Amino acid sequence: MARKGKRYLDAVKRLDREQLYLPGEAVDLVKSLATARFDETVELAARLGVDPRRADQIVRGSLSLPFGTGRTVRVAVFATGEQAAEARAAGADVVGAEDLVARVEKEGFLEFDVAIATPDMMVQVGRLGRVLGPRGLMPNPRTGTVTVDVAKAVGEYKTGRVEYRTDRVGNVHVPVGKASFDPSSLLANVRTVLEEIQRAKPAASKGRYIRSITLSSTMGPGVHIDPLRLRVTDEELAASA
Repeated sequence: MARKGKRYLDAVKRLDREQLYLPGEAVDLVKSLATARFDETVELAARLGVDPRRADQIVRGSLSLPFGTGRTVRVAVFATGEQAAEARAAGADVVGAEDLVARVEKEGFLEFDVAIATPDMMVQVGRLGRVLGPRGLMPNPRTGTVTVDVAKAVGEYKTGRVEYRTDRVGNVHVPVGKASFDPSSLLANVRTVLEEIQRAKPAASKGRYIRSITLSSTMGPGVHIDPLRLRVTDEELAASA
């Protein structure tokens, strides 16, 4: 078992690991427990009552966080002609067509966090499935990364759009901001993610859907949110401002 650092152990002492908190309380706790010397990312993790081995129970999509993620997102776009020019104008970090496909395929170029492609480029980009798929970088219509409106997609991902997908045991992990965010901004992002996860419930999922939710910073312990009291009210948002 990996040895925990002194900061982590001190943080654990200040937390009741058995208690289930309201979202607003969890945000305040996570911020207070983020004591690293860098601006820690805050992540929400949800354990869902789905069987990800079944295609009709995979929970996947993307959403825009109202206050962004606080991190710089590198975007690569597979496009040609006018759409390539639009992607560059929108701020894409890397733009190319067959040349970019070859660069990824032959040189192992992966210096980007999001890949966007126009529909006509998917024949070539499809060859990169074994490279991009395991890293969660394969463009997909369900997440809005296969689109003719590349400028809009680039803008959304640059300003806070994030993707989510259940892992092999049914967990979803979504970054919701930085520890330096003010409480109201973090709480608004958390509310957006919780609403999206509930909206994305598969029809084939039976029984209890959201089984547990944890909020944590990069170096801090997880704070458990009560899955039966998920609704973040406007009053909570106002109180956290």
